[in-house]
Amino acid sequence: MLVSRPTVWFALGAGLIAMVAMLAPPARSQPPAEAVTEVHPPADQTYTGTKQCAACHLKAYMAWKKTKHAKEAFESVPAKYRTTADCLTCHSTGYGAATGFKDAASTPNLAGTTCEACHGPGSKHGAIAKKYENKKVLSPDEDKEVRGSIYKIQPQNVCVRCHIDQQHKAHPPYDK
Repeated sequence: MLVSRPTVWFALGAGLIAMVAMLAPPARSQPPAEAVTEVHPPADQTYTGTKQCAACHLKAYMAWKKTKHAKEAFESVPAKYRTTADCLTCHSTGYGAATGFKDAASTPNLAGTTCEACHGPGSKHGAIAKKYENKKVLSPDEDKEVRGSIYKIQPQNVCVRCHIDQQHKAHPPYDK
């Protein structure tokens, strides 16, 4: 029986992939118990806006800039509703908080669903991290101090405030 070259290469490739998959360590569904730590960021933080976050987290910021949260969350709100509390709760960051979004002119870095919408206000996180800005590697205690000053994601299931069942929350009726 004659076998074509593409078929042979395909079989060899598939076999190699299968061997690598079998040799790879199993994926862990949960981190080890000693790695799980509760984070309690400092109280009384203020919102700082996306520019402050981007100063240290440029790669994450650039990835966020390509998302609908960055591009469309505020811009999708019709102009005449951009001062309506029902809309701004989901389409801006920190609306209703003393240092949160006020309007696009005075708080442009909080328009839309920004970093702090998910991670919480970051003023003290920025101040704590600034102490280490010239260090390439942080000690475990320094790393814990910086990471413990802001949420990886806020604990009150912040996404559900605006999203329900993997889709957007129903808007109140409005005319565009």
